[in-house]
Amino acid sequence: MGLALGMRHVQGLFMLPMTSARGWGREEFALAIALQNLVWGVAQPFTGMIADRWGSRRVLAGACLLYAAGLYLMAHAATGMELALAGGLLIGLALSGTAFGTVYGALSRIVPPSRRGWALGLAGAVGGVGQFAMVPATQGLISALGWLVALVLIAFVLAFAAPLAYPLDDSAAAGNAQRQGGQSLRHAIAEALTHRGFWLLNLGFFACGFQLAFIAGHLPAYLADRGLSANTGVAALAIVALANVGGIYVCGELGNQYRRKHVLAYLYLVRSAAMLLFATLPLSTPGVYAFAFVMGATWLGTVPLTNGLVSQVFGVRYISTLFGLVFVGHQLGGFLGVWLGGRVFDATGSYQIMWLASVAFGLIAAALHWPIDDRAIARAQPA
Repeated sequence: MGLALGMRHVQGLFMLPMTSARGWGREEFALAIALQNLVWGVAQPFTGMIADRWGSRRVLAGACLLYAAGLYLMAHAATGMELALAGGLLIGLALSGTAFGTVYGALSRIVPPSRRGWALGLAGAVGGVGQFAMVPATQGLISALGWLVALVLIAFVLAFAAPLAYPLDDSAAAGNAQRQGGQSLRHAIAEALTHRGFWLLNLGFFACGFQLAFIAGHLPAYLADRGLSANTGVAALAIVALANVGGIYVCGELGNQYRRKHVLAYLYLVRSAAMLLFATLPLSTPGVYAFAFVMGATWLGTVPLTNGLVSQVFGVRYISTLFGLVFVGHQLGGFLGVWLGGRVFDATGSYQIMWLASVAFGLIAAALHWPIDDRAIARAQPA
């Protein structure tokens, strides 16, 4: 998960060298990454269904290989369409099998409820270490060998990571649930789709995707446009990833101690305040690093909290599928965040509209989480 999310985290480092080498505008690169976010979100419920039915480790291993293929083809893309197919479609599908939905779904089944928040937070923190390590490693590869060789080498790393999925075996828990009968997948989905809180959670998660995809995809270019060095952008992404290690663990623990919907609302308020200050105050290197730290501390903390809220209300039997449905909202936001970032910049020469939109979406998300009914659904027991 650290490798998969780490590569996603550093995609912004490839924007300027790739567009310069291929003669593309920023919108072409941004559109491919936006498509990646959208495909990831649309595919996540179906990947979750496979994991819920047959276990997670097969999904994880196969998705690692698909990720490797997508990176290799992305490196050799000669047109915007080829980039969209490789970096957008293939890597988007791969992320649906290597990231939160599959890993957190497996842990939700394996770990008892009393320890679930701790386990999700710890897994996210360990994955965050991988994200942090990918920043200097990727920049070092680009500087020493060029962006094309860097993509190819990272592709090989993802391919060799496939066996790491083997220990995460939740097939017994998934199989037992199938044999025991009870609620069907169709009924579980219908139950979720008629629950008001499920839709509020989905809409709120849209803001998270919008904010993170915009920042990860465009922050290095934004800083370069404002006259700061490339090393400042690299350091900012590294600080985000490092702060995320502790932030995601703390958020998981807070979800055990306080109502998750309230913690989520406060996270969105903190993010919005940080982005508003960053976009309106004079830009400086210390200010960039402070902003990166605050954003990192809240970066992926929303994910274990959201996953935990879904399992708290609907149970864990179909957690990968239901979290996948919520994640559609997140990735729709991600699609718009990264694509509109490129579109707005090419049209106006500035990212200011995007910063203000990110602030507004964060405030809306905070308001949407507060009224969510987070009580577990009471179902009639089978006779």
